[in-house]
Amino acid sequence: MNKSIVGTKTMVVSPHYLASMAGSQILQKGGNAFDAAVAVSACLAVVYPHMTSLGGDSFWLMYNAKDSKIRAYNASGRSGYKVHSGIYKGEASIPNRGVKSAITVPGMVDGWNALLQEYGRLSFAEVLEPAISYAVNGFPFTKDQHENTEKNIDILSKMPITSEIYTPNGSIPRIGERFVQKDLAQSLRYIAQEGRDGFYKGDIAQKIVSYLQSNGGYLTLEDFADHTGNWVTPLSTAYRDYTVYQVPPNSQGFTGLMTLNMLENYQLDQIPHGSFEYYHLLIESLKLSFRDRNQVLTDPDFSNIPIDRLISKSYAAELAQQIDMQHEQGVASGSMGSDTAYAAVVDQEGNAVSFIQSLYFEFGSAVVAGDTGILLQNRGSFFSLDPGHVNYLEPHKRTFHTLMPALACKDGKPSILYGTQGGEGQPQTQTAIITRMIDYGMDPQQAINEPRWVWGRTWGENTSDLKIENRVDVQTIELLKKAGHEVKVVTDFDGVMGHAQAIRIDEQGFLSGGVDPRGDGLAIGW
Repeated sequence: MNKSIVGTKTMVVSPHYLASMAGSQILQKGGNAFDAAVAVSACLAVVYPHMTSLGGDSFWLMYNAKDSKIRAYNASGRSGYKVHSGIYKGEASIPNRGVKSAITVPGMVDGWNALLQEYGRLSFAEVLEPAISYAVNGFPFTKDQHENTEKNIDILSKMPITSEIYTPNGSIPRIGERFVQKDLAQSLRYIAQEGRDGFYKGDIAQKIVSYLQSNGGYLTLEDFADHTGNWVTPLSTAYRDYTVYQVPPNSQGFTGLMTLNMLENYQLDQIPHGSFEYYHLLIESLKLSFRDRNQVLTDPDFSNIPIDRLISKSYAAELAQQIDMQHEQGVASGSMGSDTAYAAVVDQEGNAVSFIQSLYFEFGSAVVAGDTGILLQNRGSFFSLDPGHVNYLEPHKRTFHTLMPALACKDGKPSILYGTQGGEGQPQTQTAIITRMIDYGMDPQQAINEPRWVWGRTWGENTSDLKIENRVDVQTIELLKKAGHEVKVVTDFDGVMGHAQAIRIDEQGFLSGGVDPRGDGLAIGW
């Protein structure tokens, strides 16, 4: 795809075409952006199971046209009341897979309920209908799911219920083969009928907890019954003529604001896009944001996070002075998962929803709980077992979260909705997209299509290298190496860069949508 899709009234973007179609269907049925966003989210949990599930978390950033307010909802789960570092005695870290990694309550269904209760026009049953249909009748197995299944087949094949669903008869379904999830369909039907409580206090909670406890897990019925997400006040900063919003901790969203504050000290439009100076400046700014993030980010109910200082313009000016435009700086990277699904919806009334959801690793914990068809996240495996670490594992605590949907307003109204897949890559790709659109005048599709990079570690890797696509100019790559970057050149449109989506609303009210060519996404506008 080379050009953005343009609409005059509405726009839906997501990393899977069927999810985008579901959002479009709900809008045409009379639903608003909030209804459509929940429909997209539910469909992604069916058609992108390697990236997201009812057993995962989500974060929501939204604009309500009726009161012109920007709000956010934190739909991430907490560790169980009986979960603490002592249960992992003798282990260096929390296991990445299996029941002992599934230690946080899934928050996503609560997020659906919050949006529908507060702003929705349609019922749970109506917005979940497309997702139920895809689960019952199946959908074409995608190349992306095939590649991720192949990548994770060792762990998937060791999980009895999981393997029956995702590697039936010991093999990976063919690309284009019909993929049906009947147990998941039953769970979605139950939620459509019983609502939020069906998941957290009804049969689904009973089944999940029963399965986990029968297999050595730690979550309890009380953990599910007591779960609640939170309406939270978004963080924001001014960048050029825009106000950029992110969700607050336990999300890493503030790193995106810190980076833009640093970049405001430079005239990016005077730095050629794609040059050594362009890449080096953005990468070094992001590293400084990551350095602070790694020291402070956790559940704000357990730690005092100095957010006001971190996202202040004066602190950004101090940090900008630390950037050496000739040499890279040694900043350590944490090892993070990369599975995520970002999507956005804008309706004809002007409502806008930017949201993101995840299981943490591909297929999360790799545990499907009983006959629910629901994959459980392993987000809690990111907690530290070191009592001196800010993200130390404690009961009923939220962990450091990579998910960070973004929204930029101009003159008080939504102008750019953007986000991407990828743990450490989310702030990096977001920064690339927003600067390409604001400073270099690109439309959403061009901003996404231009060559990308990602610095840092993903799980299973030992080095913090700078992965950069081979489409970048050879001379630029050589200058990055000369500056000390540990460069690893990867393929064009490499999947390690994640799947980004974006919507832009111009001064005339026209909407442009872009989706990542690395994924299976679709932008639908009219």
